[in-house]
Order: sequence, then C-alpha cells, then structure tokens
Amino acid sequence: MSRLLTYDPKDTWIHRLSGLTKLIFFLAWSIVSMITYDTRILLFMLISSLIIFRISKIEWKQISTVFKFILFFLCLNLLAVFLFSPYEGVKIYGTQTDLLHLAGHYTITKEQLFYELNIMIKYFTVIPAVLMFILTTNPSEFAASMNKIGVSYKISYSIAIALRYIPDVQADFTKIKHAQEARGIEMSSKAGLIDRIKNVSSILFPLIFTSMDRIDVVSNAMELRGFGKNKKRTWYSGKKLSSKDITVIVVVFVFAVVSLAITFADGSRFYNPFQ
Repeated sequence: MSRLLTYDPKDTWIHRLSGLTKLIFFLAWSIVSMITYDTRILLFMLISSLIIFRISKIEWKQISTVFKFILFFLCLNLLAVFLFSPYEGVKIYGTQTDLLHLAGHYTITKEQLFYELNIMIKYFTVIPAVLMFILTTNPSEFAASMNKIGVSYKISYSIAIALRYIPDVQADFTKIKHAQEARGIEMSSKAGLIDRIKNVSSILFPLIFTSMDRIDVVSNAMELRGFGKNKKRTWYSGKKLSSKDITVIVVVFVFAVVSLAITFADGSRFYNPFQ
C-alpha cells in the first residue's frame, strides 16, 4: 500500500519555505477560490496550482487514491446540483439557452453547464493546494506555524500528531489486510465489489483497537512529561521567515486583494459571459 498524504522531504524551494508561509498561502488560496465564481480568475488559479504542484515534485502514487475519491465525490456533487437545481445557472446569469431536453422539467442549458464548469474548476483549483500543503510541510513545523498565528499549542500539537500517524495507520491497515487475506478472506479485484466492501469492513475494528492502543501510549507519555503545564512552549522545528517567505506572502496577499477586487467589480461574484 502506497504512503498516502504523508510528508515527503525533498529538496525543492517549496519544501524549504516556512510552514507559516505555506499555511498563509493555503488559507488565502482557498478563501479566494471559495468566494469567487469569476472563471478568468479560477482558470488562472488552476494553471498556477498545477505549475506549483509540478514544481513540488509530488509523485502520483502518493495522491492517486485520494484524487480518485475526490473525483468520485465531485461527479456526485455535479450530478446532485443538476438534479436538485437544474436551472441554477439560468437564475444566476439571467438568460436561458436550451441545448437538450431530457425529461420533465430537466433541460440542459448553456448557463447550467457553465455554472457547473465553474464548480469543477473550483475543485481542481483547491485540490493541488491542499495536497501540496500536506505533502510538503513537516507536521511539527506546521504545528509551530499554527501556534505562531495564535492557535493554542495544545491544538497545534494534536493536529501534528494526527498528521504524523497517517503513515502508521496505513501500515497497520496493510498488516491487518494481509493477515485477513492469509486467513482466506479475498480482498483483491478477484472478488466482487459488494464482497470486497464487506471483507474490507472486517479490518475496521482491529484497526480502531490498534489506533486506540497507540493513542493511550502517546497520551500517557505526554502526561508523564508534563505536557500542557505551561501556557507557552518553544518549537524545535520552527523556522524563521526568510526573504523568500516574505516575498511569497506579499505576492499571495496582493493576488488575493486583486482577485477579490476583480470578482466584485460589477457587484457580483459571478463572471457572466452571456450578457
């Protein structure tokens, strides 16, 4: 089983950036992507995300499973939008251009397709930023970054521990899966989909108990060392901001301000090519 969503140290300028810088970039990028429906800005962000993602040298095997899950839920989302609100695009853009009548009150329109295209682009704009942030940021450095912006170090450290245990949980899953297969429980593609789902579900309880044992060991160790006694703490993995960090923060801030200004220039956050 490939190591999914696990920090992978590499020698790229993205990896060398401070965790605080990457956190600010991730938050600003996500906020702009969630707010704007300006297709021009979203396309620019999509291209930029793919370029930055490529520079980070993240391998496909690290994200393939997660990406497929996200793609599946994206398709469900787009289908649900059309089923429950087939004329949402018409309401937003103020025109109706019918392309194909399906059945009942369901008609495919240019406006609806354009609206759902924007939703799809928003997904693909945020996904590379999220994956890049997780895979290029040391969990301890991430915790230090969160603490720098005012988040309690207890919460920051809890999140860091959760990120650090992702590969351990994956390793436990693989071990339990192999043990079950050795007992004759088929979990490969040879079994049907329903049977595979039922068989994989048999891994959950052993995995939960193993994780609870690990949580108990870690919590006892932290308690014995007096974790949480003081109001503040220092961070071994904390980084000072370099000139590159400051440059990235300034560029991201300017981009966010300009993007939001363009988005609301006409009083609406939707770019309307049908007028």
